[in-house]
Amino acid sequence: MEYCELSLKQIIDLLQNKQVTANELVTYYIRRIKNFKDKNCVLEIFNDALEIANEKDEYAKTHENLPILHGVPILLKDNICYENHRLTCASKFMENFVSPYSATVTQKLLENGAIIIGRTNMDEFAMGGSTENSAYGVAKNALDDTKVSGGSSGGSASAMALGLAAITLGSDTGGSIRQPASFNGVVGLKPTYGRVSRYGLVAFASSLDQIGPIAKTSEDAAILMNIIAGHDNNDQTSSLESVPNYTANIDKDINGKTFGVPSQILKLIKTTKYEDKYQKLFKFLTSHGATIKEVEIPDYELSLPIYYILAPAEATSNLGRFDGIKYTKRSEDAYKIDEIYNFSRTKFFGDEVKRRIMLGNFVLSSGYYDAYYAKAKRLKEMLKSEVIEAFKLCDALLLPTTFGEAFKIGEKSTDPVSMYAEDMFTIFANLTEIPSISVPFEKGENGLPLGLQIAGKHFDEKSIIGFADFIEKNYWEAK
Repeated sequence: MEYCELSLKQIIDLLQNKQVTANELVTYYIRRIKNFKDKNCVLEIFNDALEIANEKDEYAKTHENLPILHGVPILLKDNICYENHRLTCASKFMENFVSPYSATVTQKLLENGAIIIGRTNMDEFAMGGSTENSAYGVAKNALDDTKVSGGSSGGSASAMALGLAAITLGSDTGGSIRQPASFNGVVGLKPTYGRVSRYGLVAFASSLDQIGPIAKTSEDAAILMNIIAGHDNNDQTSSLESVPNYTANIDKDINGKTFGVPSQILKLIKTTKYEDKYQKLFKFLTSHGATIKEVEIPDYELSLPIYYILAPAEATSNLGRFDGIKYTKRSEDAYKIDEIYNFSRTKFFGDEVKRRIMLGNFVLSSGYYDAYYAKAKRLKEMLKSEVIEAFKLCDALLLPTTFGEAFKIGEKSTDPVSMYAEDMFTIFANLTEIPSISVPFEKGENGLPLGLQIAGKHFDEKSIIGFADFIEKNYWEAK
């Protein structure tokens, strides 16, 4: 059986009914990872995966009520901690680092029976939109070797599209789950800020980071959210909001629902090659009883500059701990304390990481703090208030995930401004802390997938998962 063609739900059913063993699944996925080694989306296969699978199978022989993920093979992005396993954030700086503890999401997966079989490629320290910034080479698009897989969770998205695990986890600071999901034709969900614990996620920008699933289907994303969502005493930014059943809106219709489209988005869509495809989708939704409504978010266009002030500022602070002393590599040329800091960071940080550290230091420096960082913080709160007002008129917002299909490897790597502009549609959700899901809905001119982004009210992941499920089953699959 080709397990790569099955959804997480189908694999769970096979395991629960004991129609397949954990050993068979892990062996199958490891073989696929090796077969697709040239894609470079998986950095390491964990040596203990088969041993753990055998333990799961022994347990299943004498137990009937198995944990929901019992025996399910999962891949983690290389910035999510897993005790006694390597964690490098795709950086030479952490090349030999072994995590001393597991992230809360990792622990929840393990407690529910999952088998973590490896770690996926990413942009170094999650800084990038193409996985070209990995110290271990670019992760290629699952559908076209000449195209990027997106970033920073490009390895997780490409691996999911290639069927290298039953499901994968990524992190999203400005679109790092949704953009690569769009480029590879899979589903990617960024939850509400605080919905999923960040404990054990190596921080990029602490007020923006969120862990979320990258999955074959919207229902699969919902299944994983049921496990990883919830408050965590180790993360004081995690929410006390009760956790619903995220699968409750699967197979529901959209009759009577209102979808808002920001006026600026309608203008931007007209600048892309695919305006007709969005209009076709809007017509489809209205034919099924939904209403498409233009809404105003006056400061939407400030999202990009706000993000590229706040994110580098927070990154500068978070990366201060990587100094060549505590747990990272040290330059062999360094002998004095200032040389350890200078030589080690210069040698082992990549160009994009250095660029963002410099941006962050600039906006936080004396004389510029109020003009840039403090102002951006105020505008972030203003944007959040505008979004709350917009949701009084609609059930969800519709946006493109990206401007178009995956771009060519190397096409934007020498033009940082062009690369940053790729985040135009996704960073909005991180700044306003709302949940957002990307679901494939069309194909572009080269036959590669295009993603539709559905953004919801705070903590209303259940609704947007349901809307994505409807589009996936009634629009995308029908093509």
